[in-house]
Amino acid sequence: MKLFQRLAEDISALIRAGTLRLGERIPSVREISRERNLSTATVVHAYEVLEGQGFIETRPRSGFYVSGQWKTSAPSARAPKSPPTRVPVARSTRVDVSELVFDVLESVRERRLVPFGSAFPSPLLFPMTRLARCLSAGARRMDQWGTLDDLPPGSIELRRQIARRYLRSGVRVSPDEIVITSGALEALNLCLQVLTRPGDIVAIESPAFYGCLQAIEALRLRAVEIPSHPQYGVDVAAFAQTLARHPVRACWLMTNFQNPLGALVPEDTKRELVELLDKHDIPVIEDDVYSELFFGRHRPKPLKAFDRKGRVLNCNSFSKSLAPGYRVGWVAAGRFATALQRRKLMSSLSTSAPAQDAIALYLREGGYERHLSTLRRALAAQQAAALESLSRHLPADIRIARPEGGYFLWLEMPPGRDAIEIHQLALEQGFSIAPGPIFSARRAFRHCLRLNYGHPWTSVSDGAVRALGRILRS
Repeated sequence: MKLFQRLAEDISALIRAGTLRLGERIPSVREISRERNLSTATVVHAYEVLEGQGFIETRPRSGFYVSGQWKTSAPSARAPKSPPTRVPVARSTRVDVSELVFDVLESVRERRLVPFGSAFPSPLLFPMTRLARCLSAGARRMDQWGTLDDLPPGSIELRRQIARRYLRSGVRVSPDEIVITSGALEALNLCLQVLTRPGDIVAIESPAFYGCLQAIEALRLRAVEIPSHPQYGVDVAAFAQTLARHPVRACWLMTNFQNPLGALVPEDTKRELVELLDKHDIPVIEDDVYSELFFGRHRPKPLKAFDRKGRVLNCNSFSKSLAPGYRVGWVAAGRFATALQRRKLMSSLSTSAPAQDAIALYLREGGYERHLSTLRRALAAQQAAALESLSRHLPADIRIARPEGGYFLWLEMPPGRDAIEIHQLALEQGFSIAPGPIFSARRAFRHCLRLNYGHPWTSVSDGAVRALGRILRS
């Protein structure tokens, strides 16, 4: 074995063993050269090999860091296994989860709790001061006629900036098909209203985002659940079987860092999904709000990148990546853009013009990529800290999914443990969790939990994990 190969093998082994963790800085070329008595060319060659294999990534003016792109996930000290794939459900289901969701969400809003059950990252991770300046500047410059001109589809400047963001991901989207909404959730609900009528069947993932379940329930639709793998996402074979058996009217999918699993659907599978939906002439609502929160080198492509017939309605928002509380989202609606504009006019008329102008100004001035880079590093470091804490404090029979982005961890306990009961006990111990049943039309996954690592990891966070371990053992 040549010297550069031996060095690359040594470092990759440390990463696989978890000694060097995701997001952690590795020694510089100069440090390794001095410590191992190697030429800088040898070290550079080894680092190039590691970067090509996805073990490390280069950050300008900062150094080399452990990446999440390598194929075999780096285990923690105990290396808990990922949860298994689910068995398909053969029938459609009338959804009735709202009361349970409201009960859980109301309890996790208290500031005194460690927010493992929250759906939101920490506001400390976002450039709120600069956004406030943009909001003030935008309000001063706002054209009084713009409040009429920017009725749906929304601010033309913001739509142009969003179209440029799509182009960076290799997706060609015209500003004319983009409709600005009051957050991604409104975008998703409007899509569902345009595509379905009461009694229609909607294909969803299992488990699924509870907002999806509530929207289906509110519109008196039926859901058919497709099993999803914690790493690779929706099961295409089961999806094909479902479409063959049920008169599915629309689909609602989250292919990039799915909530709650954190799954990332591979590109080839995304292409296969779009081809399958084209074959059956079924539109798909794509919830893509976590796509900017990736830990690797490249932003994962959405389903929209493989859409050639305008059937993919890609919904996104700045709430998770830039501006929480501003409630600015959008949908790239393809062939359904006109219908979406009309539905938006009928429901909420327009989205806040000052908020649209503020975000458009922020994007135009630059700095968004720098902010995203900082945000991703913070989330990757927080995930590594959370996984390390979970490996130390939780029983060995707990399975943990390891996402490559986002800020959620999905935990599966052995059958017999009750997530709702654990949710209540956790609140008494000063922290929250999100119990599995709120992510299922059938209130399944009673032995599963979702944990949020989107807040700075502290000794208090570690103490809450220790308390969770005690609850699970009791």
